[in-house]
Amino acid sequence: MAFITFEGIEGCGKSTQLRLLAERLGPRALETREPGGTAIGRAVREIVLSPSTHGLAPMAELLLYFADRAQHVAEVIRPALADGRIVLCDRHVESSLAYQGYGRGLPLDEVRRINQWAMGDVWPDLVVLLTIPADVTDERMRRRQLDRFEQAGDDFHARVDRGFAEMAAGEPERWVVVDASNSKEAVSAAIRTAVKERLGL
Repeated sequence: MAFITFEGIEGCGKSTQLRLLAERLGPRALETREPGGTAIGRAVREIVLSPSTHGLAPMAELLLYFADRAQHVAEVIRPALADGRIVLCDRHVESSLAYQGYGRGLPLDEVRRINQWAMGDVWPDLVVLLTIPADVTDERMRRRQLDRFEQAGDDFHARVDRGFAEMAAGEPERWVVVDASNSKEAVSAAIRTAVKERLGL
């Protein structure tokens, strides 16, 4: 039983690396994501990520993410952990702190407090932070249709990136930072090594 989350700015390769780790771990691994890991979460995902969503207040945005998370923990994550599964989640609580806290400027203590209420005692055992230079992000973003957050601008993403870095530095025992500008295979190998060393998986 373990709960591993993948974090990082847009274009860092989280989804690809999560899938590769799941393949390595086999059938005991459960792949999921936030927002959108449940049917209710998919409706929330459409609201918060759609470029057609305008005028959403930062606190309203945050509460939508918490609603998704509370449902996700109750419906998917907690039952899977109780069943002895390894849960791999594409984004979780640290994204709320980075995007709505550091990015939108909401008070970090309040974001943490409400997160605690939404999640209870279900917190990630290990956070894998994938980092890439801004120019690599820009190149990758040019290749795809951008969602609402991907369109938020360089200053916003710089604050988010700084937030991830500060959180990782503050809890080195729970975070592992991987340079995602290396080859897909090299990044995957680094993640596997960290998961084995930190969690024995």
